[in-house]
Amino acid sequence: MKVLTLAELQQLPATVGLLTAAQALGLGRTKAYELAKKGEFPCRIIRVGVAYLVPTAELLKLLGVDLPIATDR
Repeated sequence: MKVLTLAELQQLPATVGLLTAAQALGLGRTKAYELAKKGEFPCRIIRVGVAYLVPTAELLKLLGVDLPIATDR
């Protein structure tokens, strides 16, 4: 699985799926789901039905990446 670039990270929506978050962290699918099920994923997970969502702001903070500044205002 390819790790996301800085530019790709900064273009993510407000929440991302577990696999996108895992990709950003360099984790494989199996390990990501294992950590999520144990409650040990390195950032907060929001359960929506059977889906796992990760807040992008928390993922970026964990990675030490600044949030992009909106310029369309």
